[in-house]
Amino acid sequence: MTEDRRDAPAVEVERLVKRYKDVVAVDGVSFRIERGELFGMLGPNGAGKTTTLGILSTLRSPTSGSARVWGYDVSRERAEVRRRIGIVFQDVTLDEKLTGRENLDFHGRLYSMPRAARRERVEQVLRLVDLADRGRTLVEKYSGGMKRRLEIARGLMHAPPLLFLDEPTLGLDAQTRRQIWDYLADLNHRVGVTMILTTHYMEEAEALCSRVAVVDHGTIVACDTPAALTASLGGDAVSLEVDRPEPARHALEALPFVASVKTRDGALDLAILEPERHVAEIVDAVRAASARVISLRFRKPTLEDVFLQLTGHAIRDPEEQGDRSGRRRSGERKQ
Repeated sequence: MTEDRRDAPAVEVERLVKRYKDVVAVDGVSFRIERGELFGMLGPNGAGKTTTLGILSTLRSPTSGSARVWGYDVSRERAEVRRRIGIVFQDVTLDEKLTGRENLDFHGRLYSMPRAARRERVEQVLRLVDLADRGRTLVEKYSGGMKRRLEIARGLMHAPPLLFLDEPTLGLDAQTRRQIWDYLADLNHRVGVTMILTTHYMEEAEALCSRVAVVDHGTIVACDTPAALTASLGGDAVSLEVDRPEPARHALEALPFVASVKTRDGALDLAILEPERHVAEIVDAVRAASARVISLRFRKPTLEDVFLQLTGHAIRDPEEQGDRSGRRRSGERKQ
């Protein structure tokens, strides 16, 4: 593994800004990632996650602010940064006319790895992602999950201490997505690779990340462990479907035991401590507002509830969501 500055954090970002003419893609973000963390950036399409990763990986230049990787400045010490990072991009960037081994060997050549070291490392990383028996198969014959695992192996080929994963499970089915989660968690815990992962999947951030930065409109609106973020809501979640949401919402906000009320898809989401004790009062408040309860259910709060509480809107799947913020430049897939 490449040596780094011993006392430096994996990533240190201070007041980072990225502008494209009159568009602000990253708006003064600051955060720090320690050695061994699996750090998540959770937010919708256009939130600035990919732009931030692009700056940290030296693929884009910041407008202002500073960012360091293992103590090296991403603008002034790019070569040192690049030796210490691996990247898994959103889109598949493998050569499908080559075998898995050939893709990895080519990557090793780009990093000037000696032939013997390349051959040994190819076998190591193929075993890490359970592709040792498919190394001689053309990549065009791989499934989507196998291609993703090979890209993770490629990102680890030169043994970087830090791996960037930009929406690593985007477009995969639910079963394959969970398999990728298992591989990433294993690499983080067993191999000790520090990771920074961008995602719009709430369950991915909850399942994998030691800490999560909630990102919206280019800013970090909260950063903590998933458990602390959900606990910050001040109670369990109650989903309430009513026939007249607005008058019901105002009535419920006036109840002393209700921490918050948000409207989502025509329903009301309430944060309440010990909600089972207050069912009658909730129903009475709705009725007093000349509304009717259609359904009511309890559930534990999730990061989706946190995001809704902090931003006032829900995360939409990138395949379904247009760029509502207007932040994407022409020809740029995501930020």
